[in-house]
Amino acid sequence: MQIDEILKKQRTYFRSGATLPVQQRIENLKKLQEAVKNNEEEICRALTEDLGKSDFEGFMCEVGLVQTEISYMIRHTRKFAREHTVLTPLAQFASRSYKKPVPYGNTLIMSPWNYPFLLTIDPLVDAIAAGNTAVVKPSAYSPATSAVIEKIIGECFPPEYVAVVTGGRKENSALLEQKFDFVFFTGSQTVGREVLRHTAEHLTPAVLELGGKSPCIVDSTAKIPLAARRIVFGKYLNCGQTCVAPDYILCHSSIKDQLVEEICRQITVQYGDDPLTGPDYGKIINEKHFDRICGLIDPEKTVAGGNVNRQTLQIAPTVMTGVTWDDAVMQEEIFGPVLPVLTFDTYEEIYEMLACRPKPLALYLFTQDRQRMKEVSERCSYGGGCMNDTIIHLATSAMGFGGVGESGMGAYHGKDGFDVFSHTKSIVDKKTWIDLPMRYQPYRKGLYGKVLHLFLK
Repeated sequence: MQIDEILKKQRTYFRSGATLPVQQRIENLKKLQEAVKNNEEEICRALTEDLGKSDFEGFMCEVGLVQTEISYMIRHTRKFAREHTVLTPLAQFASRSYKKPVPYGNTLIMSPWNYPFLLTIDPLVDAIAAGNTAVVKPSAYSPATSAVIEKIIGECFPPEYVAVVTGGRKENSALLEQKFDFVFFTGSQTVGREVLRHTAEHLTPAVLELGGKSPCIVDSTAKIPLAARRIVFGKYLNCGQTCVAPDYILCHSSIKDQLVEEICRQITVQYGDDPLTGPDYGKIINEKHFDRICGLIDPEKTVAGGNVNRQTLQIAPTVMTGVTWDDAVMQEEIFGPVLPVLTFDTYEEIYEMLACRPKPLALYLFTQDRQRMKEVSERCSYGGGCMNDTIIHLATSAMGFGGVGESGMGAYHGKDGFDVFSHTKSIVDKKTWIDLPMRYQPYRKGLYGKVLHLFLK
């Protein structure tokens, strides 16, 4: 089916009101929940084929998180969809004021390859809960997972409700030429700019989930062994191909050697003496990204890892020290298993450094100083993050996840996901049993003027 034909049918379907009943939305979510559960093994196999993820990691970081989001939305959609009465000002007597969430309509969801199942289905869950139709466009770089997604969605929903469009740049361009009511995009900043240019042509609202160089700050009060363990987990998960992975470390100069030594030890503990032969260590998505990441590694500054296997597209967990802001590895988001370590002496240095650079999607701070936690969270601009851990802030439906500035706009997950796929109407239901005359001409300044001042003070 052609893209314009899919969208035409989805417009007709949405206008029929078929997506609006809340109970039907919940039933559709339950249908999707059952399909994900029944296809869990096939999904995990596809993730292994595309990215080398183990079954354990595939479930922990993708399938399990999708199931959590679906369960959350099944429990809460009815509450989220209710009208919410708000205070009516005295000047509007007698009336009821309320806010009513309604779906945008026909939505487009474009997802990336690094967490291809999670980052496709999670926003789809929110779109369905909010009462929209959806065209889903998974990445061409993860074809095995895209095929499973297409199969699951085809089993659950008719194409006039939810449709999958596969392919590459040609299909992406064709979709962006269409007029949707809402666009949800997850991917790189470069492509995000193109998406925003196209949506601007139609004045279409959009959410952009992008990325950036997310700093990991470790100060002199941090518990170094624990910090190293959690940094290694967050950085090398999915071979560093995680939008919220710690991109680089900013550690206090007094603990740099101790931290680097502990990080190197933790790499061995978690990945073995030869990570490239480990059964649970994945691979880089394709040769293009493999070559790009290899080009960021400076052998003279490498203190751990650095070895690669072109045949399997694997790069060992790598640590670089003596890095400066002028090095190639600091000029772009790494999106791979390479961890540069820089140092600082005062927090004022950090605030100045980060203020002059694009706003990151995440920031991580390892410290035992509660005042520093408060100060960093207030003075630094970033999408979200963790204190004394990495990446886990995105694994809860109770908090929105999203970027700021160059790292994105808008947030989703749970209530935030429902809200972002909804337009909230503000409505006044004015009663007819009384009609105060003071607003009508001819205006009378006497008593009416005094009453008006009382109402509007």
